[in-house]
Amino acid sequence: MNVRSDMPVSFPGLFGDWSVNPSRVAVHFGNGIYWYGIIICAGLILAVLFCAWRSKDYGLTSDNVYDMIIWQIPLCILGSRIYYVLFYLDLYRNPDGSLNWGKMIAIWDGGLAIYGTIIMSYIVLRTFCKKKNIPFGAFADLGVMGLLIGQAVGRWGNFVNREAFGGETTVPWRMRLWTSASEYVEVHPTFFYESLWNIIGFLLIFFLISRIRTFDGENACFYFIWYGVGRTWIEGMRTDSLYLFGLTLFGQPVRVSQALSMILVAAASAVLVVNKRRHPAGKDALYVTAAAVQTEGQHGQ
Repeated sequence: MNVRSDMPVSFPGLFGDWSVNPSRVAVHFGNGIYWYGIIICAGLILAVLFCAWRSKDYGLTSDNVYDMIIWQIPLCILGSRIYYVLFYLDLYRNPDGSLNWGKMIAIWDGGLAIYGTIIMSYIVLRTFCKKKNIPFGAFADLGVMGLLIGQAVGRWGNFVNREAFGGETTVPWRMRLWTSASEYVEVHPTFFYESLWNIIGFLLIFFLISRIRTFDGENACFYFIWYGVGRTWIEGMRTDSLYLFGLTLFGQPVRVSQALSMILVAAASAVLVVNKRRHPAGKDALYVTAAAVQTEGQHGQ
């Protein structure tokens, strides 16, 4: 379903005739500075500032966060692009079937996937923690809250671009998009569903899970379960899903994000159950506890 990016967006079931017509381009310079990029950057800045602020709760320092993010930013952009290109590879071929490398690197034309970011985040964080001798689970518990902040804010870039929406619906909060100067569709605002889901997940981790966790990595397990369940549900509504190389299940094409989400939910659930049995109560197994004991010992000398 193609929509016009230069036409207004409205929510007729909630606000009547009210509409907004945001331009995709914030500054017309070179290839343009897009609102999508600005919104993504805003989410990233908020996430980093939050993680630096709460780093001490996990036995870490703000310098740990800033050092890690230097590696995360460029590599996660690369990861999200590679993931997208792999599953839309036919869009990056020349007429003779060869790969068009110029189009592949033209990230300014769009084409990023959040799961590519998540996968690369895991790889970079695992490598960083190994080199710095920091427990991966402790840093992951902090990082997933930043990830949820970034995802919640970043999804509003999809609103500006008129993308990541669902199928047609009549629910009161439906979003009206124009496909031509005289025709429109009213669809599920799935970008908003995911943003709201991420906000709720962040609040649950910050106010509940992080306070009762008994092992490093518990926040991260909850993130993968929470986000995986939500993404499986929301992805089923979307009209722009990436599909798994033409594979079908029960007569339906397999959506990549749904398949990966279900795998992550199962894996995170298994890790959570095993570690909860090993550490049923108390905070003795947490890195922040060991770090506090070590600090007290140094002060006592």
